[in-house]
Amino acid sequence: MGYSIKEVSEKVGLPTHTLRYYEQEGLLPFIKRDANRNRIFDENDLTWLELVICLRKTGIALSELREIVELTKEGDWTIPNRKQILEKHKEKMMEKQRDLDRAFQKIDVKIEYYNQLEKQHQSEMSKAD
Repeated sequence: MGYSIKEVSEKVGLPTHTLRYYEQEGLLPFIKRDANRNRIFDENDLTWLELVICLRKTGIALSELREIVELTKEGDWTIPNRKQILEKHKEKMMEKQRDLDRAFQKIDVKIEYYNQLEKQHQSEMSKAD
């Protein structure tokens, strides 16, 4: 079954212009066209697009995505190279996660400090009444 760009846009929650941009950037190289040159997405295209969306959310560079696409087009012998790109990206994500975890801890400490100040202030206000 084929999907139009509008249907895919609704399915994945991206505007059609973003899908066109991804195609223009070489990130969706396997999209077929019908006799009227309209894009026709199949299930494999949707699966690939979901991976692209996932990786973009994690901040992967377009150049890295393009490299994965080019390697994919070259064939299965490039699987180790593709895997290596994803492993490097995952390590960058893990470092960012560690940074975020440290930031969350600091924010939690500050929130708890403010909670204590609020309790102290409320206690003082109730004594004044």
